[in-house]
Amino acid sequence: MPRLVLGSRNKKKLRELVELLSGLIEVTDLSPYANAPADIEETGTTFEENARLKATTLAPLLGEWVLGEDSGLVVPALGGQPGIYSARWAGDHGNDAANNSKLLQELANFHGDKRAAYYVSTAALADPTGTVVAVVEGRCWGRIAMQPTGSGGFGYDPLFVIPEYHASFGELSNTVKHALSHRGRAIGLLRQTIRQRLFG
Repeated sequence: MPRLVLGSRNKKKLRELVELLSGLIEVTDLSPYANAPADIEETGTTFEENARLKATTLAPLLGEWVLGEDSGLVVPALGGQPGIYSARWAGDHGNDAANNSKLLQELANFHGDKRAAYYVSTAALADPTGTVVAVVEGRCWGRIAMQPTGSGGFGYDPLFVIPEYHASFGELSNTVKHALSHRGRAIGLLRQTIRQRLFG
């Protein structure tokens, strides 16, 4: 079976992708590849630029199909922050507790519709030569709660509430989250391309 490499070492993101692409293709991250760089510096100014950068840098280096994915939280009332800096907004990359704390502080005086937010996931699929064959984007709208709830998910999930469900991504089951989430929607758009290009 062909293999798809996620251009990341984020185990939580890998777990989601494995579940989203279950039954279609084997998915791994960069861990098995000794020659993969520790990190690809995200020098792009948009989610798409960063996703493309990961895919085009890693695919020819590894000689594999690579999925470069960049995602984050956008809060219109904060001028689009944290955006592409979501994972490192409070300083340390991947410090979810610090990032969530900063978000609550920044929104302390905002209420109602001013707490609207959306998640973005942009994914770029590159063939082993580094040629990008598809770019997709998924979005999911919600609002930021006054305090975190639930222990599931990662990133800003415990604060990201889906109003129709009266629950945060930290509380929803994986099955429900995958059906609603930005990453679930983006990968859903890619399934047919993966099927055609990697199995055609």
